Amino acid sequence: MRFGIALGTLLRHEDIIKSASMADNADLILIPESWGRDAFVTLGMLSSLTKYATLGSAIVNIYSRTPANIAMAAATLDVYSNKRALIGLGASSKAIVENWHGLEFKDTLVRMREYVESIRYILTGNKVNYSGKIVRINNFRLGFKPLRDRIPIYIAAIRDKMLKLALEIGDGLILYLYPDHEVRRIRCREGYEILYLIITAISDDMEKAIERVKKTLAFYIAVGDIYADFLSTHGYKEEVESIREEYLRHGLINIHEYVSERMLNSLAIYGDKEECKKRFNRFASMNVTPILHINPVYDVEKSLIDLLSIIKA
Repeated sequence: MRFGIALGTLLRHEDIIKSASMADNADLILIPESWGRDAFVTLGMLSSLTKYATLGSAIVNIYSRTPANIAMAAATLDVYSNKRALIGLGASSKAIVENWHGLEFKDTLVRMREYVESIRYILTGNKVNYSGKIVRINNFRLGFKPLRDRIPIYIAAIRDKMLKLALEIGDGLILYLYPDHEVRRIRCREGYEILYLIITAISDDMEKAIERVKKTLAFYIAVGDIYADFLSTHGYKEEVESIREEYLRHGLINIHEYVSERMLNSLAIYGDKEECKKRFNRFASMNVTPILHINPVYDVEKSLIDLLSIIKA
């Protein structure tokens, strides 16, 4: 069974380094990117600290970099990691794209299709001329020969249209904050991989573990319109409305109190070793590759050691 870990913004820079070295026996190590670390810079550093795990972005958005930028970064990472690169792409959100990057958030489906196509052309090492509705490339060729002419491209999706596109053109799918009952409904072709990112907190103190995953989950619902809309229309309307209303009234302080046990159980792994093992096995039985989104309760190193031990057991 394949599995991976996602090292996100809750971790310090030194935690990322230590965690990647410890988790090299995982199948994948994924680095997100939104307002924190640059994904490809971080992955490049991790390529020198690891030997075995696939190193991927989960995700970089398709607005703030051109297809050429992404292809150059991925091909470079593939060289330094000896063919272990994976490209995770997503549309991101209107708030991030427009407010932080000053770009217009529109035509996400067209843009995603053209990005995937043009990145693949560039990674062949041949000269590329591409004329799409959004992407235009004239006489571009990488200045070095890629180790592989096809680096896997996985697409993050939430809504139906992007999910359909990801299943059509992607080498794999990335899901986050996607309820387990909805994951079970996805039908994909043989050999297609679904990376299922799961908020994870392990601790002998059950209350602390629950609080940690609730805070992460509630944060994304409060600030992420797309996640909130999707969860609201897929069984969690009451919880989403309560979280968003509390966020508007008082900020982040108490919003986690509105995450129900039902919501928690469909989106997270939490508890002591025994409980986390049970929950991990349940998610792993869904024909997905579980990716543990690390949310340490106390010590990062101990959390990761404990999580890796339950997977290997």
